[in-house]
Order: sequence, then C-alpha cells, then structure tokens
Amino acid sequence: MKKITVSAPGKLMLFGEHAVVYGRPCIVTAVNQRMHATVELIDQPIFQLNAPDVQIKNYKKPMSDLGNGEIPKGAKFVEIAVGNFGVRKGGLSITTKSEFSSQFGFGSSSASTVCVIKALSELSGKKLSNRQIFDLSYKTILDVQGKGSGFDIAAAIYGGTLYFLTGGKVIKPLKITSLPIIVGYSGIKVDTITIVNEVLKKAGKYPKVIDRVYNNIERLVEQAKKSILNKDWQSVGELMNFNEGLLAVLGVEGKKLADMIYAARDAGAYGAKLSGAGMGDCMIALAPPSKVSSVKKAIEKAGGQVINIRANVEGVRIES
Repeated sequence: MKKITVSAPGKLMLFGEHAVVYGRPCIVTAVNQRMHATVELIDQPIFQLNAPDVQIKNYKKPMSDLGNGEIPKGAKFVEIAVGNFGVRKGGLSITTKSEFSSQFGFGSSSASTVCVIKALSELSGKKLSNRQIFDLSYKTILDVQGKGSGFDIAAAIYGGTLYFLTGGKVIKPLKITSLPIIVGYSGIKVDTITIVNEVLKKAGKYPKVIDRVYNNIERLVEQAKKSILNKDWQSVGELMNFNEGLLAVLGVEGKKLADMIYAARDAGAYGAKLSGAGMGDCMIALAPPSKVSSVKKAIEKAGGQVINIRANVEGVRIES
C-alpha cells in the first residue's frame, strides 16, 4: 500500500473549557464535518503538502529538514506530526481537505494531525493503537503550541461524546445515541492560545478566585455527565447556563456570543453557552423539539450563523 485517505471529525466542547487546561475534566463531542488527508509514499526523500483550506499550495522541503526553518502556519501541525512519527525512507505527498471552515474553531489542526498519524500508522504497517495515536498527536500539539489539553485530539480519534481529563489521563466514551445540540457561529475568529494566556494572567493576579471558578466548573462537568447519560436535556441545558456564567467570570464571553446565547434562551432554549476558548467562534444551545426552529431564528437575528451539524459521530477512519 502506497497511498491512503483518512478522515477525522471536528469537535465541539460541551462543558469544561479553560478549566480543562488546568487538570479538570471536560465533556467534548465529535461533529460530522470532517477533515480528510490523502497521504502517499513517494521515492524521493521530499515532504510535499497541499492544504488549500489554509492557503498551502505545493509546499515542499527535504525530509531531512522537517521541523527546521520558517514553517508556514497552515503547514506546522502536519509537518511536525510527520517528523514525530519518523518516516524511515523515501518521502511523502500529503493533501488535506476540510468539510468545515478552519474559521469555525472545530479543531481543524488537531483533526489534520490525527489523520496524518493514522495514515502513516497504516502505510508503515505499525498499526498504532488509538492510545498511541493520541500520544503522538498530543506531543505534536504541544510541540507547535506549547500548551493544550488534548481534548480535540481525543475527539478526532475516538469520536462520540467523551468525558476527558487533561493530557488523556482519562478518555471515557459516554454511551449515548444522539445529542440534539444547536450550533451558532459568531463570525469572529479568535486565537485560542491568546485567550488562554489572558485568563492565565488573571489567575496570576487572583489565584484563589480563578481556582474556585475551575473547581465549580469541575463540579458542573460531573453533574452534566450524569444528565447526558440520562438524556435529561433540560438539566443539561440548565447546566450549560451555569457553565456560561462561570466563563463570563473568566472574562471570555464576548458581546456577540452573549447576544446569541441570550437570544437562544429568550426563544425557549433549555440553555446555551459558548463552546471553546470564547470571545468568538461558536455557541451551543439545547432546546425542546418544539422550540428548535425559533431558537435557530433567534440566533440568526442576533447576528449568528446557524451551522447544521450532527454531534456524537464516528472518530478517525480509513476512507480508501
């Protein structure tokens, strides 16, 4: 086998953002907009990458130079992933294609990292386990970003809806068949690491206050896990509202997201909150079936874009 195409899902955080960076659990779900990577073994010892979604066209370098020199932002995760895997001979031609915009904050970098490592695992005959793919992918994220909890990597690999603890100390699938969330995109692109660092500064100044917020988020996550397993969507929505309040305390809500979140609640949602680092990207809501349409309209009226997705979907898989 010289060529393979692999796909992995994007993700949405349901509960626990920010606190997860500091050793608390979170709940994350895989979404049906997927990243695809076609990886081909070639004879010359050259690394080639085409990633049109992030404006990378015909990027090339010798395999011996992987990880060195100026690496374009859109190529970093794939290039470092290949270096971490350690291709013994020859070279690689890689093309990635996303079903979702990298603007949405669905975890495109993590999904592409997972795709490439899964593909190399198959092509090399090593057949790495999901845990081994997680460890290599997580190392790649830390090499590129310097920090990260790894929940988006876990969602891309395992799929479904996961209870997750920082660094993959716990990766526990929640056994549910569906997750009826409504997703709204704010139109604002944010840099996760910048926002994480801003919260870190606040924690330096008010350590006890921020630590208490994280502890309360942890309690919420534990409660939400039970409510999700019981399919008690009203309680899950109410817990979303609590979680949003705590994220507002951290200062990551942002006016546009807040407008969308409160519009969804006013239109009859059980609950709504931001999903991810905050200040932009996406918000999520849960609503009774009779209110779904009015909640979607309210999000759009508040300036958001409703994204039709399915949650709780399959993890990384071989396509061809």
